[in-house]
Amino acid sequence: MFENVDDGGHNVRRKDRERDKDFALAVVDKCEWGVLSVIATDGEPYGVPVSVVRDGEAVYFHTAKEGRKIDALKANPHVALVCVGDVERSRTSFTTGYESAMITGECSEVTDDDERVRALRALCVKYTPENMANFDAAVAASLPRTGVYRIAIEHISGKAKVLKK
Repeated sequence: MFENVDDGGHNVRRKDRERDKDFALAVVDKCEWGVLSVIATDGEPYGVPVSVVRDGEAVYFHTAKEGRKIDALKANPHVALVCVGDVERSRTSFTTGYESAMITGECSEVTDDDERVRALRALCVKYTPENMANFDAAVAASLPRTGVYRIAIEHISGKAKVLKK
């Protein structure tokens, strides 16, 4: 089971903005995309946007089977994922309302074809539900060249700032 702390196990600084685990999971569920942060093989931080879907205490994303992100994940599977939900810009002051979730966990390639297809189906239902009639044909054509990765959520935190009306 994971705990409600920010990245690295530190306590959330702004307790007035801290939200519970269910809130954070809801942000992951509705976000348009997340930013996956890894340590590249040259030791430099590397962040990349990914389309994500959650299933229980795991988050899935799809990707090419090679590249800088994959090399980094093979070298060090520990990742951070930031998801942003609703954002509201104030029209009367210099501030922004937001909701976010931060996840840390271990990322691994999904090698079981049934799990890969389930994850891809969940991604497609989230992002392109109107095109699901074409899912089976698309997966049959692309599965051999599509990487699917799972982040096992170890820590999660949620934050929100609500603008005053």
